[in-house]
Amino acid sequence: MKKLVTLVTLALTTSLSSTHLLAAEKLRVYAASSMTNAVNLLIEEFEKEHSVDIVPVYASTSSLVRQIERGAPADIFISANEKWMTHLVDRKYVSSDNVTNLCENELVLISPKETSVSLELSKGDQWSKLLTNERLAVGNTMSVPAGIYAKEALEALGVWDNVSTRLAPSNNVRMALALVERSEAKLGIVYKTDALLSKEVDVVATFPSNLHTPIRYPVAKLNDKLTTNDFYTFLNDEKAKDILNSFGFEAH
Repeated sequence: MKKLVTLVTLALTTSLSSTHLLAAEKLRVYAASSMTNAVNLLIEEFEKEHSVDIVPVYASTSSLVRQIERGAPADIFISANEKWMTHLVDRKYVSSDNVTNLCENELVLISPKETSVSLELSKGDQWSKLLTNERLAVGNTMSVPAGIYAKEALEALGVWDNVSTRLAPSNNVRMALALVERSEAKLGIVYKTDALLSKEVDVVATFPSNLHTPIRYPVAKLNDKLTTNDFYTFLNDEKAKDILNSFGFEAH
């Protein structure tokens, strides 16, 4: 009987230890919604060679930052905006030593597939005509990085007043893309990488990069766990850069 009790106790102890080890190998990656497809593939490639369960969380950068500030268990954070990363660094949630630039992106104007839209970006009257009784889908221009960049570009072009009352603001860039895909908005401003993924939109024009703050995606590790360090290192190696470039990002 004593032997049986000992064996049961040993089995329970082993089971609990195994469960603890499995839990310790879970890695949470918080990433801007525009990184969804690329990060999914990065995770898939990393998990092929590492015994770790990576859980991605995708949302607008501003939403992810608020979650981290409220104590969300993020291990890796990929932002679509340098200012939001600086926000976390300034508030000591992230060390500046643990932040690197992952990749860059471009801003494009899109329309529903085969709608034959023609527009000179600097012509306010053309914007006004196209948006008569129509909407321009953008990320929230106060908080969502894609929306912030869009407003900067439109102001630099001198056409903000022509479009500001015709906006259809979204909580993240993928939602803005979806509005155009469903023809619920005649035009939209999204990242080049989002437009490349969609078969339902056409790129009308690319905004010159000098019209807005550089679109950079900084990545940070929020702790020094072994799995966190391994994935952070992986994100900065050549294989990861090739994957990012295949989605239209610019990783150097």
